[in-house]
Amino acid sequence: MKSHNAIAATILLLTSGSAAAQSAPDGTEIRAVEVKPGIAVLYGFGGNIGVSYGPDGTILIDDQVGDLTPKIQAAVASLGASPARFVVNTHWHWDHAMGNENFGKAGATIVAHNNVRPRLIKGGTVTGIVSEPAPHVALPVVTYDHGMTLHVNGDTLDIRFLGGGHTDGDSVVFWRDANVVHMGDLFMHNLGWPFIDIESGGNVEHHLATLAQVISQTDGATVVIPGHGELATRSDLIAFRSMVETGVGRVRVLKDAGKTLQAAIAAKPLAGLSNAEGGFVTDDQFVEAVWKSLDAHGH
Repeated sequence: MKSHNAIAATILLLTSGSAAAQSAPDGTEIRAVEVKPGIAVLYGFGGNIGVSYGPDGTILIDDQVGDLTPKIQAAVASLGASPARFVVNTHWHWDHAMGNENFGKAGATIVAHNNVRPRLIKGGTVTGIVSEPAPHVALPVVTYDHGMTLHVNGDTLDIRFLGGGHTDGDSVVFWRDANVVHMGDLFMHNLGWPFIDIESGGNVEHHLATLAQVISQTDGATVVIPGHGELATRSDLIAFRSMVETGVGRVRVLKDAGKTLQAAIAAKPLAGLSNAEGGFVTDDQFVEAVWKSLDAHGH
């Protein structure tokens, strides 16, 4: 289980605006936690890594940052798993995909939604942190529009684009038989408001719709791997969506009343609503993201 201190350190560096944040802090370790037989989650720095392993090879869901690759590979080996055969990028952000170059060089096939590849090629700035254009070996080799399916390790892994929301290239990965789902950054557990990356095509209304689809495809026994934070349940996902929906509704009321963005922020409509103090996204930042999302939809 990822400690609250480790999560706090990740948030601090993710919001630092420093290029150095693309390197893990000294002493960062990778901890492997079994979710179910043949399925694990790796906690370290950046996005949580999902692992499917067994006789058909190892599939990683995200790969964190490049300087942690040797430790990630060692953690995979500690599970009794073979080196990564596939890496699925849930989206393009550096804290989820900056290990691509190393895993690509090691022979893994990188898989992602169609919109991820051009964003990696171009690079960009996320939360003030610059990602340089990715080298060819770090790019997804297999891309898809709506999704793809891997029949591996005695299970069916459905990799699905359900409309995005965090970015325009978010994938959700379902282990259909084991009843596990990896959410990427569409869901950060007990870390406050979601990060809606407007510059990367994110939109809070798409985000809510995607969450609703995942909720409809899961049940009370589903294990939810969030992009950041500890393992969760469908009930946690429902509570998170309810929080976001309530927040969006409060901002919408102000916008429909003719308030300006500055006036809406000053009104503090989200006070007391977040599930975490000092989360990745502040109340004011989320108000702005909601506002821009509504603008994009003509509200």
